[in-house]
Amino acid sequence: MLNSIKYMFIAIVLSSPLRVFAQEQIDIQYKYADSLFENQQLFDAITEFKRLLFFDKEERYLFDANSKIGLSYKGGAKYNNAIFYFKKAEKYSHSEKQKYQTAVQIIRVNILRGTTERALQLLNSLERKYKSPTEIREINYWRGWAFMFADRWEEADSSFARINPNHPLKKICEEVIDNKYSVTFAKLISYILPGVGQFYTGHFVSGLMSLSWNIFWGYLTVNAFMNDRVFDGMAIGNLLWFRFYRGNYQNAEKFAVQKNISIANKALRKVQLEYKGVKP
Repeated sequence: MLNSIKYMFIAIVLSSPLRVFAQEQIDIQYKYADSLFENQQLFDAITEFKRLLFFDKEERYLFDANSKIGLSYKGGAKYNNAIFYFKKAEKYSHSEKQKYQTAVQIIRVNILRGTTERALQLLNSLERKYKSPTEIREINYWRGWAFMFADRWEEADSSFARINPNHPLKKICEEVIDNKYSVTFAKLISYILPGVGQFYTGHFVSGLMSLSWNIFWGYLTVNAFMNDRVFDGMAIGNLLWFRFYRGNYQNAEKFAVQKNISIANKALRKVQLEYKGVKP
C-alpha cells in the first residue's frame, strides 16, 4: 500500500512539469499563429490555429483560435467557412460581450456574401436581446449596410438616420435615392408616347429610333385600314408595329434598371474608397 502511494506521488510530481511544459508550448503556438494572422498570412494562420486547437487539451484557446480562424477565412473571402468557425467561437465565448461581438461578425459575413435576409434576421434577434444605446446604434449601423448591399437605399437611409440625421452614409443613400430613375415611370411614359422612356434615361438615339419606327409602322397600319386593306393592316400592326411598340417600353424599362445598377455600384465604390468608418 505504501509503495502504491509512493509511486502515485512520484507520478504526480513528474507529470506537473510536463503539463507546464505542454502548456508553455501551447502558448508559444498561439503567439506564432497570432503573429501570422497579424501579418495577414491568413491561410498559414488558419493552419497554425487548427494545429493549436488539436493540441490544446485544456481548451484555453477555443474562443480565440476559432474566432481568428473565422476572421482569416473572412479575409480570404471564404465566407461559409468563416461563419462555421464564428459559430464555434460563439459557442465557446466566455462572456456576453464576446458572444455579442461574434454574432456581429456573423452578420457582417452575411452582408458580404449577399444573404441579406439572414443578416436582417440576426440583427432583429440581437435587437431583442441587447438594449444598450451603443449596441442599438451598432445594430442599426449594420442594418444600414445590409440594406445598401441589397440595393434597398430608402431603408438604408432610415437605418442610418436612427444613428445620426447627418450620418455620412445617410448622405450617400440620399444621393443614390435622388439620382435613381423611376423604372415604373420610364415604362409608363413609353406606353403613352414611344421613345420618351429612353429619352428620360438619356438614351436619345434609341428613343428617337423607337419614336420614328412606331410612327412609321403606325402610319402604314392606319393607312391600310383606311384603304380597306384589312388583312394588310392586321399583318403590319401585329407583326411590325406591335413588335416595335413592345420593344420600346421594354427597352425603357431595361435602360432604367441598368442606370440604377450603375448608380448603386458607383455609390458602393465611393463608400469602399472614401468612407473611413468600419466596413463589413
